[in-house]
Amino acid sequence: MEYTKPMIDLVREIRRRAPSEVKPAIKLANPELLIELVPVYRKSSDNILKALVRELMMMAGENWFERLEAGAGDDSNRSSESFVTRIYRGQVSLASSSQAAEPESEEARAKRRKRVYRGQVIA
Repeated sequence: MEYTKPMIDLVREIRRRAPSEVKPAIKLANPELLIELVPVYRKSSDNILKALVRELMMMAGENWFERLEAGAGDDSNRSSESFVTRIYRGQVSLASSSQAAEPESEEARAKRRKRVYRGQVIA
């Protein structure tokens, strides 16, 4: 998709107003930017953010505005697994939310290779 100057300005303002957990996905380089904005629009309680997203969708085309108003059409295309963005030393990476939420069990620790230092088992 080719962005015009007003569309670029709207994307910048949307990114500024968006919640921090969705900011990494709101970039002009993201090919699925407009698809990512639909759930943000639905979940947001900020009327200004909703107006900005609605205006961007109208500029993008009539079919994008219809997707915004229609509803659950895109949600079925996405996988049911959700991801969490993690930032480590400035690099953004994705991790599945189930992987991030589960602490390591005692059995898994026992099966893991044990390290020995000077005859003593450590970590």
